[in-house]
Amino acid sequence: MARVEAFRAVRPAVERAGQVASVPYDVVDTEEARVLAEGNPWSFLHVIRPEIDLRPELDPHAPEVYEQAGLAYRWMLGENVLVRDEEPAIFLYRQVMGRHAQTGFMAVCAVDEYDDDTIKKHEKTRQDKEDDRVAHLLAVGAHDEPVFLAYRDESSLDELLEEGTAGQPLYDFEAPDGVRHTVWRAPDPASIAKAFAKVPALYVADGHHRSAAASRARAQRRGELQKLGKPTSGEHDRFLAVVFPAGQLQILPYHRVVHDLNGRSTEEFLAALRATGTVRDGKPLPSGRGRVSVYLDGHWHEWEAPADALANPDPVASLDAAILQDRVLAPLLGVDDPRTSTRIEFVGGIRGPEELVRRVQKRGQGVAFALHPVSMEQLMAVADAGRVLPPKSTWFEPKLRSGLAIHEM
Repeated sequence: MARVEAFRAVRPAVERAGQVASVPYDVVDTEEARVLAEGNPWSFLHVIRPEIDLRPELDPHAPEVYEQAGLAYRWMLGENVLVRDEEPAIFLYRQVMGRHAQTGFMAVCAVDEYDDDTIKKHEKTRQDKEDDRVAHLLAVGAHDEPVFLAYRDESSLDELLEEGTAGQPLYDFEAPDGVRHTVWRAPDPASIAKAFAKVPALYVADGHHRSAAASRARAQRRGELQKLGKPTSGEHDRFLAVVFPAGQLQILPYHRVVHDLNGRSTEEFLAALRATGTVRDGKPLPSGRGRVSVYLDGHWHEWEAPADALANPDPVASLDAAILQDRVLAPLLGVDDPRTSTRIEFVGGIRGPEELVRRVQKRGQGVAFALHPVSMEQLMAVADAGRVLPPKSTWFEPKLRSGLAIHEM
């Protein structure tokens, strides 16, 4: 059963929250982070993207970069921009993006439950990205960005969210991207922990590399303590997360752009596409599951997968991204492995179909595919089966803001 617990947070001084809170490290590159943090010494990007404060030619994975992350974190503590809470707490965190709102529990979860798959995954991780996050966590000495987790909706937890958000918030601000972030201190963390003890599993929605790094950093710390003859348990046994009811979450699709038609003309490709499913005039976004909008030679078409593909009982093979890969991308366009092919790129749904048109038109050739989003039920079914989604299948919005709470190891 899921363990969701209170922790002694390090968090921004109330008057600094809007300045400190930043986008996550992995949604911006170095130059974008440098622009976002310009003129704001309190931006948490100075901690999670520390290369922005070092010479531009430096490798972002150089030892100096991780050292700089620790220095920036300790400097913000020394300046009382970040402060340590005296008492453990669970926080309630609401995000409002346009008409969409989601509220979850900001707490710590057990690394043991990540390791034994009580916290379930749906994505493969990359060694280099894990290595980067492990080095960062150990340099800062803290889980400084939360993992985005979900659970199947539970009425008792809904009631605790409603009760806890009725009072005065700790923080309430609108970020530059227009998303509103509100944080409350939960009045009864013991009741929250007790209610989660009835939840059979949690699911990683976003943050597979952060959670994998928490496990590896814990193992490394335990090994070091064991060599010193010291107790091996500690705060490194828990990691920071925001845990949301699945029914509140919004998944946007991940689209595909292939750079060429694999030697076919437009007419030849359309003929081959018709042989794999139904093709009709379409719009920039597909009309439902099992349908894909196809941008080709200045026109939108809609491709509908055959019924047998959608009826496949396999939770992965029946996903739109998997069907498109198996029926179109591999056999027609020669994209056999989308993880390694240099002829395909992925575009998050937040960018919109206009970005697909722009990319195809910029090259003057190729084809774009706009997919229907994966549902949380599909995601959880894949994770329950111990499987992984096809690469680049989900884009969660809004993203969690970094720096609103930190869990020190």
